[in-house]
Amino acid sequence: MDALLDSLTRLIAKKRDLKQATMQQLLTGQTRLPGFSGGWEVKRLGDHLTFLKNGVNSRAELTAAGKVKYLHYGDIHGATGLLLKPGVTLMPHLPVGKAGQLDRLSDGDLVFADASEDLDGVGKSVELKNVGQFEVVSGLHTIAVRFDKQVLADGFKAYLQFIPVFRQHLRRLVAGTKVYATNRAHIASAEMALPDVHEQTAIAAVLADMDAELAVLDARLTKTRALKQAMMSELLTGKTRLPT
Repeated sequence: MDALLDSLTRLIAKKRDLKQATMQQLLTGQTRLPGFSGGWEVKRLGDHLTFLKNGVNSRAELTAAGKVKYLHYGDIHGATGLLLKPGVTLMPHLPVGKAGQLDRLSDGDLVFADASEDLDGVGKSVELKNVGQFEVVSGLHTIAVRFDKQVLADGFKAYLQFIPVFRQHLRRLVAGTKVYATNRAHIASAEMALPDVHEQTAIAAVLADMDAELAVLDARLTKTRALKQAMMSELLTGKTRLPT
């Protein structure tokens, strides 16, 4: 069991390194996918976005059930994936009376956490997917952005936070000592070279496949650890005996 756990851990680390290298290549244009060529066009994000009105409600004002799902900045920092699916993700709710003036989120909207305790968390964001009939609003310490889909494709926006130029831009502008703060102006002023939406969609598909593979391996590692724990409980107490 220990050998299996060690093997899975090393495989996951190898896959994560491969994904990191792939992102570095694909998100900067150093490597192009088959069928794509030509230069990327520099875009200023502020020319192609709309900021959505978010709430400022604390955890104490939220409820476990309700009609309006509320995306708190802590849930962005704690997210394990890049895509947030309201029908799958467990989220707190905001009473309808407090959500009346807030913009409802739609598929493809990108929501940033505007504060982080470390530089690695600067620019952390999630992209909404499969919103459907759910009502979802962004909340305290978040910046909700709706980009022109002809400039940033759905699925690709989730990887914006990993584009080196964008990350460096936000890190250069963040303010604070113990907490690093990002604001709307920081995001709007970012300029970077972007491929057309068809290439963006292809890049996002490749990276999403790698994310899915990592998720499967992580789940297998968690299951194997739990199995080992159960086996130790049985074998080290004599509840279960090995055959002689």
